[in-house]
Amino acid sequence: MDPCCRSLKIFLAALSFAYFAKALSGSYMKSTITQLERRFDIPSYIIGIIDGSFEIGNLLVIAFVSYFGAKLHRPKIISVGCLLMSLGTFLIAMPHFIIGRYTFETFLKPALNTSSNISPCPANHPEPPHAGGRPSIVSSVGCVQTISIIGPVFGYLLGSFCAKIYVDIGFVDMDTITISPSDARWVGAWWLGYLIAGVITLLSAVPFWFLPKALPLTSDRQETQCSPEQAQFLKHSLHVQHKNMPDELVSFHNMAKEFLPTLKSLMGNPVYFVYLCVTIIQFNSLIGMVTYKPKYIEQHYGQSASKANFLMGVINIPAVALGIFLGGVIMKKLKFGIMGAAKFAFGTSLLGYFLSLCFFAMGCENAKVAGITVSYQGVDALSHHNKSLLSGCNMGCACSAKDWDPVCGENGITYVNPCLAGCTIASGSGKNTTFHHCRCVSEADPGSVAASNLTATLGHCPQRGGCDQIFPYFLALSVITSFIISLGGTPGYVLLIRCIKPELKSLALGFHTLATRTLAGIPAPIYFGAVIDTTCLRWGNKRCGGRGACRIYNTAAYRLVYLALTLGLRTVSFLLCILGFVLLKRHVQNKPALTDGNAELECLSKEDSHSLHCDQMLQTLEYDPNRETRL
Repeated sequence: MDPCCRSLKIFLAALSFAYFAKALSGSYMKSTITQLERRFDIPSYIIGIIDGSFEIGNLLVIAFVSYFGAKLHRPKIISVGCLLMSLGTFLIAMPHFIIGRYTFETFLKPALNTSSNISPCPANHPEPPHAGGRPSIVSSVGCVQTISIIGPVFGYLLGSFCAKIYVDIGFVDMDTITISPSDARWVGAWWLGYLIAGVITLLSAVPFWFLPKALPLTSDRQETQCSPEQAQFLKHSLHVQHKNMPDELVSFHNMAKEFLPTLKSLMGNPVYFVYLCVTIIQFNSLIGMVTYKPKYIEQHYGQSASKANFLMGVINIPAVALGIFLGGVIMKKLKFGIMGAAKFAFGTSLLGYFLSLCFFAMGCENAKVAGITVSYQGVDALSHHNKSLLSGCNMGCACSAKDWDPVCGENGITYVNPCLAGCTIASGSGKNTTFHHCRCVSEADPGSVAASNLTATLGHCPQRGGCDQIFPYFLALSVITSFIISLGGTPGYVLLIRCIKPELKSLALGFHTLATRTLAGIPAPIYFGAVIDTTCLRWGNKRCGGRGACRIYNTAAYRLVYLALTLGLRTVSFLLCILGFVLLKRHVQNKPALTDGNAELECLSKEDSHSLHCDQMLQTLEYDPNRETRL
């Protein structure tokens, strides 16, 4: 085998593994959102800042990497980047080992964790209730891109696995843990996944240290394995590649003088500018939606964090990958021009948008929690005040409204803790603790035969009626919309690279990546989280005082703000698309032969093995290490 070919394959394999590690780490971060909220008692918008900090880190070094990348040993620079990512991943897990064991809010004290009968109603030790209100390309996607899509699948599956394991597994007696994975206080072994991701990222750095600085490509090989047009394009690419080698370094001053006029020329392209605005808005919608989708599934449909992550990894992301692949196949078979690609991308996005409107109808009613979503008599009534947790049935107990340890009464209503349920006797231990003579349960069910001896068990009551029947339809529609929208991914990307001059292509791609990361990747998780926080009905309490993580949301309000923000942003982007089509039509009319003689289109129309090989080389030559596939 040709040494050059062998080295190229090794490089692609190493690069694919690095992309896999990066995508796995990024998706695992999103899968741990609710775990981190509960473990560190922080609201969603703080989690958004943490999630957006990944993009902030990219922005801090992207300029240096772009400048020095062409002048130094590229494989070793990639290796250093992998080492830094590995170090950062290990650092994320470090707090688990330095801040002590997780202590969740509970009404039960260690003494209660026995089989003797005790009274959970501390009438002899009154504590004033805590009153307070609510706080104000082409069809050949390529191995690198394919692996970058497979990475999130394993990232979410890893998140699902770790979410099932208790955070302090191996350090506590699990028989003393009275909560389950479906409880709002449950925290999985979030740190374990970061250690695994860190090791994988560390391993991805190793192969690059043994790769050469450059991969020479002979002209004979080009001429024998590519068409004349493709060979000419490859020669031009190699000429540009060697021109940028260290032998002919350009001074920083001259580069700066050329940069501003070039950027002005790029931004003066109205088609590119509108395309940039549209994708920034759509990326805001996409990133915000994907970041909080597992949380939405948890809170709205009553699923555990483990199941929500599993569904994201096994159902949603494969649908996206299939859509991207088939979008490329369709574009190749139908031989779309620039206008056809734009219409196809817009049509699939618009169809997905209309289907997404159906999510508004797939709602679940609020869980019945006495004093928060219903009165103690079982009448629907939302309340944000702790004083509403008190009723005549529990007034004599002098209960604390700060303890969040929900119990499910026989009447199907959840109570914030056994004391507020008016229970006077507790028996059993651990998760098997049962509370008896619960006066508030009797008050909500006065017609019961044994009203004086109604019981309550630990944990929330089962999911409200009808929601379990709606959830499968939600999943099916989610898969369909994800697939349809993803069909336009490849045509949309090809539209970007065809609407600009060849000499501006690298800058256009780089600036597009920079703009979407800065204006979408960073702010979207933050303001989505802040809006979601406004729907919280009950906040937890930190051990050191202050507001902790949210324990229960207003389900209807959560659905409305989450979907309205996601689809509202896309609505704005569609309005800009109208202007974009007008400008694109004028652009095509002024340049009717826009794509003639382009080697990229040649690779699209050639289906033989020579064309496929050339296409792979073109992708390698044009590969930008800062480019990424966002899901």
